[in-house]
Amino acid sequence: MHFNDFKFDRYWTVVVLFALMLVVGGCGGQSKDKNVSPTDSIGETRSSGNMFETLPDTMFESAGRIRYDVEIIDSADQTLSSAQSLYDGADVLTFRKTLFRDADFGGRVKGTPATVDTAWVFNTYYNKEQTKFGVWGGGTGWTGQPLYISKSNEVVFGSLCGKVYFVDYATGRESRQPVDVVNTIKGTVSLDPQLHNLYVGQGVPNHQPFGSLVIDLKKHRQTYFFGRDPKARRGWNAFDSSPVVVGGYLFWPGENGSLYKFRRRQGELVLAAALRYSVNGSAPGIENSLCVYANYGFFGDNHGNVICVNLNTMKPVWMYDNHDDIDGSIVCKVENGKPYLYCGCEVDKQGNEGICHIVKLDALIGSPVWMLQIPCHRMSVGEKTLDGGMYSTPLPGRGDCEGLLFATLCRNGGDGKGKHSGQLVAISTKDGKIVYTTQLNQFAWSSPVGFLNEKNEMFIFTGDSGGTVYLIRAKTGEILFKKHYASNFESSPLVVGNTAVVGSRQNGIYKFVIK
Repeated sequence: MHFNDFKFDRYWTVVVLFALMLVVGGCGGQSKDKNVSPTDSIGETRSSGNMFETLPDTMFESAGRIRYDVEIIDSADQTLSSAQSLYDGADVLTFRKTLFRDADFGGRVKGTPATVDTAWVFNTYYNKEQTKFGVWGGGTGWTGQPLYISKSNEVVFGSLCGKVYFVDYATGRESRQPVDVVNTIKGTVSLDPQLHNLYVGQGVPNHQPFGSLVIDLKKHRQTYFFGRDPKARRGWNAFDSSPVVVGGYLFWPGENGSLYKFRRRQGELVLAAALRYSVNGSAPGIENSLCVYANYGFFGDNHGNVICVNLNTMKPVWMYDNHDDIDGSIVCKVENGKPYLYCGCEVDKQGNEGICHIVKLDALIGSPVWMLQIPCHRMSVGEKTLDGGMYSTPLPGRGDCEGLLFATLCRNGGDGKGKHSGQLVAISTKDGKIVYTTQLNQFAWSSPVGFLNEKNEMFIFTGDSGGTVYLIRAKTGEILFKKHYASNFESSPLVVGNTAVVGSRQNGIYKFVIK
């Protein structure tokens, strides 16, 4: 464990080295981990092409503001293997489906959809236990996206009641018994189909111990627990992030200010390395899910830092200050052969009034391409204060909406249209200008999802904190359908075909059919 020396490299060094590696580098092959059998899988996987090409081991001047240590527990070579990606098939195994966190679910509809029907509603247990942090009830919270296993046709999700549920996608009935993990689950669980491991992060310490865990789906019970890290620089041990497998390793950010790298085994994890850091003398927590391009991982933290990490070495590559708390996950999009990142912040540290900064970054060096500033407010609900700005993860446009980026916002009066106002915002990815805004009934934490029809026209499905769902023509922002269904849709939807499965607060999980 040690502090690392910094070396500074220029942009073109990265570009040239990357180009050379594309020429001489190889791709393909299987995982080096002998515990992983690529033939013993829940669903099909496909090669990700150049996804695991190696980007340079470099560090830019911006990363010099990070005080960090990398603990190497495993002395063996930790270079990412050229393994298959687990996230390219029909299954949905992590938050927003892909390593880019871009919600490329492949949703399809016919013609111009005009209605949203309810196929079924599954009710979770409602936990009335009074805790230090209140009563959490049931259903799902933020981010709470369900997973989908195509082979068994199952929907899998963690609930605020502290249980993990398995539901038949067709009927809405339980397909397996739930697994009780005791503590509240707010984030999105993650599935490893090669090992049949389900990775679950706990969000609220109703009881101790409190941390993250593995459910072995072959045994259908919890088999591993990762608790308090005595070396972490922050004491809050929640894990709202949805982890991902990259190059044979599992990467899991924590709200204790650490990024963990695990070797995977059947029913358990073995810690290989950990990055622990602080900026300006403080260790922020990480609530969003790691976005990955090649061997670079990207995340934002509670203090507004966007950090790029070399996943081979676990060392920072660059850092960008995006001003305030970042909860929504960063999205990567490759444009003209070059990776870019999209990210937005909340109005939290700024006080009751401030700016939501939505930024486009060059993923290789962390420099801004453009920044959009949108005024937002915080709001009070009873004794609680809710931040303004962006909680959602942006949605890149597809089909007739290529060149657009969509996000739901909590304006909370920052738009002059009432203290509970929320918006869907369409932004040009070229210059960062707002193309249109669509007014929502209430503020929104849920991330929007997209569907394409046979003409490649895009339609957006999203929900708000008042329990209303919306179907919107993505090109123009026209609301085609809206209806109130529940108390609060703050979770993000899963898309399968022409359906969206999304949980509400209280205890209802809904399967909606868009037609």
